[in-house]
Amino acid sequence: MEHGQEHITVVDENGNEQLFEVLFTFESADFGKSYVLYFPLGAEEDDEGEIEIHASSFTENPESDETVGGGELRPVETDAEWDMIEEMLNTFLDEEEENEEL
Repeated sequence: MEHGQEHITVVDENGNEQLFEVLFTFESADFGKSYVLYFPLGAEEDDEGEIEIHASSFTENPESDETVGGGELRPVETDAEWDMIEEMLNTFLDEEEENEEL
């Protein structure tokens, strides 16, 4: 996983690969981690106009066999991390909405 990468392949617990589009990545000094928010490539909005967005922390690790795009995705571990991710997502979506109105 590299900052600025547009797509990642995620392998689920059954060994199935799925291609995801990267919404954005960011680093958190508070948690000392990098995070990626992503959604299934080609996903369509539900009845409420929303798409399910996934979030993971990641470490860049180009030497590992367990890589996804040159890094390793890890689950988000704490409620504090989820709160911070939700705040970052809301800020990102607000900025996107403002840009669309211009």
